[in-house]
Amino acid sequence: MQLSLSGTQDSIIDVSDEVFNKEFNEPLVHQAVTCYLAGSRAGTKAQKSRSQVKATGSKPWRQKGTGRARAGTVASPLWKGGGVTFAAKPRNYSQKINKKMYQGALRSILSELARQKRLLVVEDFDVDNSKTASLLEYLKKLKLDNQQMLIVTAEEDVNLSLAARNIHYLNVTKAAAINPVNLIQSKQVLISVATIRKIEERLSI
Repeated sequence: MQLSLSGTQDSIIDVSDEVFNKEFNEPLVHQAVTCYLAGSRAGTKAQKSRSQVKATGSKPWRQKGTGRARAGTVASPLWKGGGVTFAAKPRNYSQKINKKMYQGALRSILSELARQKRLLVVEDFDVDNSKTASLLEYLKKLKLDNQQMLIVTAEEDVNLSLAARNIHYLNVTKAAAINPVNLIQSKQVLISVATIRKIEERLSI
């Protein structure tokens, strides 16, 4: 399969059919996205039951003769400051998905991005400083400004990350950190030739 280079005329590169020319497998992609989002949940919510509330063990008042409802403990869920009925406990929401299935979902998404022309390839990222203005000017040359975009680098690029952090519609990640959610959420994915080779190395069957 071949992809055109953005910002150039009649320049194309060969890419792996195993990674960028797969059929879109919607059930598999859905499972991978659900698994990733579930694994991102904190699951740290916690409440105290009546046995965990710090309170005296004494009966608040005698059983009969006061004219009030009988009460056995101030830790009762009916009382302010008492325990919670069916109290929430920390839990793990993560789901299991096989490595081959997860990689297959990434290949499916990348292939669909390429078919929809949402995967844009450049020779290299022409940003040599950490100024936001420089990055905006570079994107303007590519006619990619004001679009929800993900920039994927081969390795961590400090200048690019610093330049992009003030742009609300732009995210920067490296090839090893791409996931189904950030790929799907982006209207455009900007990627360099070196990054493509990294992804092919990671996802080739």
